[in-house]
Amino acid sequence: MTRSTLVESVFHRQTLIVAIALIVLSVLAWLALLAGAGTGMSVLAMSGWWLPLSLPEGESWPWTPYYWLIAFIMWAVMMVAMMLPSAAPMVLLYAKVVRHADKQAETDAAPLATAAFASGYLTLWILFSVLAVALQFALERAGLMTVMMSSGSAILSGALLIAAGAYQLTPLKSACMRHCRSPAALLADHWQPGIGGAWRMGLGHGAFCVGCCAPVMLLLFVGGVMNLVWIAGLSIFVALEKLAPFGTQLTKALAVVLLVAGAVLIITA
Repeated sequence: MTRSTLVESVFHRQTLIVAIALIVLSVLAWLALLAGAGTGMSVLAMSGWWLPLSLPEGESWPWTPYYWLIAFIMWAVMMVAMMLPSAAPMVLLYAKVVRHADKQAETDAAPLATAAFASGYLTLWILFSVLAVALQFALERAGLMTVMMSSGSAILSGALLIAAGAYQLTPLKSACMRHCRSPAALLADHWQPGIGGAWRMGLGHGAFCVGCCAPVMLLLFVGGVMNLVWIAGLSIFVALEKLAPFGTQLTKALAVVLLVAGAVLIITA
């Protein structure tokens, strides 16, 4: 085997390793989510199958420091499970590009750089999880959420649906979506060398992704924060919106559905 062939073999193997790592991390996140992500209640429980712990009607779980931590872990795991699969093509493309740069410079920083890029991306969704927990706390304290972690108010549900639907039609949504749907252009326009540069690029990609999908993620409060069907449905929509050829049309179609559903909920409340 020539040196050139050996190098190509190593590069292909690294691509496979990155793909396997993304699959394993996604599967582990989904398994943790199905097990309850530390809440003591499985997703099936929150979907209405069973509830191992019960509270008197009208009461909510006490927000102790431990519960704050568990709520954060739940949201963080959920964001990894929902968002990493749709980000995988971008991470794989970055891994390919940085490996090519390694080959030119005769270095071997690609594995660490790829890990830093993925970590930067997930950092933004973890920060989003902090805000989601704060919002969950505020809604519970206002008496607007049920013990099942879903909206207990038709007005709130309708408002969230309308807000998400309206956002789908904004220039900011369109700008963020263009970046998410054009990974090659994103890398070319925002390339930064080194491990630190990789992490900052991951942050940048994560920022565009949060800007694109955050309002849709807040719809978890409508269907239930730990509702398996709702979580899976939103995950599939996000993946199709970002990766499918008809993603742009899907964005507009969802906007109409959300606006109409929100209006119906509010009118009939």
